[in-house]
Formats: sequence, C-alpha cells, structure tokens
Amino acid sequence: MSRKLRMGMIGGGIGAFIGAVHRIAAGIDGQIELVCGALDIDPERAVQAGKELYLDPARSYRTYDEMFEKESQLPADQRMDFVTIVTPNFVHFDPAKKALEHGFHVVCEKPMTFSTDEALELDRLVKETGLTFALAHTYTGYPMVKQARDMIKAGELGKIRKVVVEYPQGWLSTPLEQTGQQQAAWRTDPKKSGKAGSVGDIGTHAENLAETITGLHVTELSADVTKFVEGRMLDDDANVLLRFENGAKGVLHCSQIAAGEENALNIRVYGEKGGIQWHQHDPNTMYVKWLDKPMEVYRTGNGYMGEAAAAHTRTPAGHPEGYLEAFANIYRGFTKTVQAKISGSKVDPVYSDFPSTHEGVRGMKFIDAVIESGEKNAAWVKLD
Repeated sequence: MSRKLRMGMIGGGIGAFIGAVHRIAAGIDGQIELVCGALDIDPERAVQAGKELYLDPARSYRTYDEMFEKESQLPADQRMDFVTIVTPNFVHFDPAKKALEHGFHVVCEKPMTFSTDEALELDRLVKETGLTFALAHTYTGYPMVKQARDMIKAGELGKIRKVVVEYPQGWLSTPLEQTGQQQAAWRTDPKKSGKAGSVGDIGTHAENLAETITGLHVTELSADVTKFVEGRMLDDDANVLLRFENGAKGVLHCSQIAAGEENALNIRVYGEKGGIQWHQHDPNTMYVKWLDKPMEVYRTGNGYMGEAAAAHTRTPAGHPEGYLEAFANIYRGFTKTVQAKISGSKVDPVYSDFPSTHEGVRGMKFIDAVIESGEKNAAWVKLD
C-alpha cells in the first residue's frame, strides 16, 4: 500500500485514559492516521474532543451512527478503513456490529461485549464478512509473552502441569466510585460494566494470558468471588481454581483491593522439565527454571530469542520496552493484516497472532463461569 490506514475512533475523548493510549500505540509505526471520530457519548463533548484532536470538523461526529452513515458514503479513497472502540463495556457490541455491517474493520477494547450472546454474534459477523477484528488484550503483545508461548508450544518445558496467574491492583481499595472518578464509576456499575467488576476488567486479561502462553483452554473452574468494599455493586476480588484441557491445574487470582499494588500482572507455568516466570512490571525479563540445570534469564532483544519475539522487539537489548510498545504490536499485526486484505497479498503469519473474536468469546464465557461459580459458593462450573 502507498498510504496510511485511515482510523476512526468511538469514545476516547476528554478525560478518557485508554483512548489516548490507543492513539499513541496506533501511531508508533507511522502506518495509521486518525481521520474521524465520535469521541464521547455526549454529542457536544464529542465535537469538542474532535476540536482538541484537530479533526476535520466535518468528520468530528456527534454519534457513531452518524459516523458510520457518513463515512460509508464517502469515496473509497477518503473514508475510514477501520474503527477503534474505546467505550465502556456496554457500548462495545452495537458500534462493533454496525461497523462490520458497514464494511469497516474493528479494533475493540476488552471484554469484547456486555454478554456472551453478543460476543457470539460478533464472532459470527467477523467470519461472515471476512473483516479483521482485533481485541485489545495488550499483554499478549509483549515479546516475552510470545517467547514463552513458543517455547511451550515447542515442548521445551514438557507437558504442562501447573499454571499460576495473578493480576492484583489496589486502586479500588476504597469506594472511589462514590467520588465521581470516571474510570471507577463505570467499572463498578453493572449497567455499564456487565455482571462482573474485577473479573471482567482484569480477570479476563489473566485468563487470556494463561490460555495464550500455554496454548490450552480452561475447561472447568471453581471461583470464590467477593465484594469487599461496602456498597459496591460488583466484585472487586476473585480467587479461581482452573482445570485445563490437558489435565493441568491452575490458580487465577485477580483483585482491585490489593492495597499498594499497581498493575502487577504475572504468570508462572510449570511443565515436566521446567517452568517460566514473567512479570509485567519487568516485561523485558523472563526466568526459565529447569529441573536439572541452573536457572536462565532471558532478556528481550538478544540473539537467542525466537522468531516471534524478535519480530515484536522494537529496540536493541537493554533499551526498555513496555506497555505502549506491546499495545503497538497489537496494532501492527492488525494493520499488516488489513493492508494485506486491501492489496490482495498475504500477511506474514508472525504478525497475525493478535487476539480476535475467538479470544473475546473465551473471555465472556470465563466471566459467565466465574460469576456462576461464585454465586454457587465456588461450585465447579464447566466452560462450554
């Protein structure tokens, strides 16, 4: 292609954290330009946000319905190619569905939808239309996550037996939602977040990381789910026992009341021959522990890394890469795939491993099973 992909955005306007992150990540490789948006649920704020981002006033839309209608009427060499959806959970499905129906590719925040039925519908639409859909499970974009996945797939650790994945945060240790803080308010509101709080917001990241690295699906779980903060309507802590399809067992812990913790996602995976340990606080490092030889320390950017990890490393060894670069890796894979579809070429498989609707459906079924188990006093529940 001889041009950048044209991006539209829904949500992500004034005061929104994740919208700015998406715009930075999308821009890192210089392959994407933001050309239009419906940046807030309030039409006036949407227009104002467009001004602050220097959008063409004619393409700073008051609603996403207006955006889809007018963008689809523009000539093919002017209209947006894809839309990024960075709204609260209850405004994921409708714009994603309409984008696909209007012929636009989609990048969407997680969890993918408000319900499993909605997730299944989006999965059906993506398969039916052949359009590209990327789900923002950012942590799978880290080079070390890809390295761990490929080592396990190659059998270097032997048959996987044990998975321990944790995602503790402390920012909701107090009733922050009662102060008017925007991010806390919608995440703790079942009308906007769905049936789950911490389980949907960060538990799905932990579930996705565990399934991505091991290549194994969770088949059954037992969950102890709690609302610790008085008056809170959704869970802020969950402890989940996992059973995987190969017989491996696991523990998943997610919490937003782990006082003092920042964003401490980490995972340990143990096989018959050894194990790996990776922590998002130090994403360029992975520890590989062997049954019969000394521990190894893997570092991003070195020549011993595998093909996928090397392809997603952006700087020489010793130059820190982090959250934004991992996010940009999701966008790069999405971009290369869309460009290939537009030009009728093939994309290198090393770039086509970004999360999509399959992972979105898995995440919604995980939420359903955890909440059901919690309501049944930690009874074992199968994931369909």
